[in-house]
Amino acid sequence: MLRKIRITLALVCFVFVTLLFLDFTGTFHAWFGWLAKIQFLPAVLALNVGVVALLAVLTLLFGRVYCSVICPLGVFQDVVSWISGRRKRKKYRFSYSPAKSWLRYGVLALFVCAVAAGVGSFVALLAPYSAYGRIVQNLFAPLYGWGNNLLAYLAERAGSYAFYTTDVWLKSLPTFLIAAVTFIVVVLLAWRGGRTYCNTICPVGTVLGLLSRYSLFRPEIDPQRCNACGLCSRACKASCIDGKAHRIDYSRCVTCLDCIETCTHGAIRYDFRFKKRQPQPVAAVGEKTSETDAARRGFLTGLGLLAGTAALRAQEKKVDGGLAVILDKQIPNRATPIVPPGAQGLRHMRTHCTGCQLCVAVCPTGVLRPSAGLETLMQPEMSYERGYCRPECGKCAEVCPTDAIRLTDLAEKSSVQIGHAVWISRNCVPLTDGVECGNCARHCPTGAITMVASDPEAENSPKIPAVNVERCIGCGACENLCPARPFSAIYVEGHEQHRTI
Repeated sequence: MLRKIRITLALVCFVFVTLLFLDFTGTFHAWFGWLAKIQFLPAVLALNVGVVALLAVLTLLFGRVYCSVICPLGVFQDVVSWISGRRKRKKYRFSYSPAKSWLRYGVLALFVCAVAAGVGSFVALLAPYSAYGRIVQNLFAPLYGWGNNLLAYLAERAGSYAFYTTDVWLKSLPTFLIAAVTFIVVVLLAWRGGRTYCNTICPVGTVLGLLSRYSLFRPEIDPQRCNACGLCSRACKASCIDGKAHRIDYSRCVTCLDCIETCTHGAIRYDFRFKKRQPQPVAAVGEKTSETDAARRGFLTGLGLLAGTAALRAQEKKVDGGLAVILDKQIPNRATPIVPPGAQGLRHMRTHCTGCQLCVAVCPTGVLRPSAGLETLMQPEMSYERGYCRPECGKCAEVCPTDAIRLTDLAEKSSVQIGHAVWISRNCVPLTDGVECGNCARHCPTGAITMVASDPEAENSPKIPAVNVERCIGCGACENLCPARPFSAIYVEGHEQHRTI
């Protein structure tokens, strides 16, 4: 029963987290965006003490429930392992293996050093939630988008507009390749060894493993009932049960409870670790005991506490479904990358972002895309070939689980300068084609661009844009809507540190 409840909750969390990355409208985040904020590493980087403390207490009470229920990459491995186990004579394919402590703690040490040094690209590679987010955004989201476009096509032919088409395009080749390699590695490890990735590489699993050694409730082997058949060891996807020695390595146990379901002698119970054991007759297979009922109540109480506390974090969100006009332009050569309003600057983004791609997934104008730079690899940057950053949109700040992007309100966004516009005379239409334009000035939301005579001594000379750098916020409307091709006659240069104007 406990195992079925665990599987049900895990699948619910897994499906909802996956939909967070697939839902390009952003409406799903209004209800289930809190699932991203209760992930362990994002909560640590956001200094969300409440969530971190809750996950630590949950682990100390019930073991690594986070890894088996909340972490999407962990549940994804369980799904792959389950599919592998459906093959004939592969159901009991695992075996006990000693912990590779040198590898686990070595990776954890490198990870902690990378976090402290602000090497966001290395942190992003190993963060389990972010790794799964990149897999979904780069590999599954295109399939989801094509399916949506097919439904939109069929609905339009039927006279319905319940669906609308969306653009499916490659936002970053390096990030796509990293996501593909991560997917292949995780699938191969899970297909052959179950939770190998969680117990040898994942730094979050190693940290929670240190706490789960002292969990109050955990699977316990009763030596008086166990006949050392080894069936539990062959069913343990964490390879942490030594059935012959009646011992479980609780630092690697993810509390999946498969061992309890597998044991035919009732020798394994999810029980209070300090409970005094008394000789009891062997229960028949499938027979319920009072200890099992007490453990079940404790397990459900802990999960109820987690769900109740996490639900309190759900906040009402506003949806912006507007889309900017798609323009075939090339990316200008910017000396300084542009990061979204609320990111404070390049340094803050590097040290807080895990590159999960959630902001990229929900950006309604296609402004955000993963960086290809070595120091900021997979972290979001802004570019305005497909749209511009609309003043009324704050989706990226709403969904960011690490507070790498954070806005108190939209009024703050309109007063934050993330860059400034730069005019390139050789590309400007009034000078190259001799026609009037002024598109940049008409669409500037802050009035930072005015049209002036190209020749001050000739009133009838072509009008060209003049940029007031102090008023420009770097939204990119001028760059996006400039008719010049392939490069705009006006583009945005980023600022390393944002400032309020």
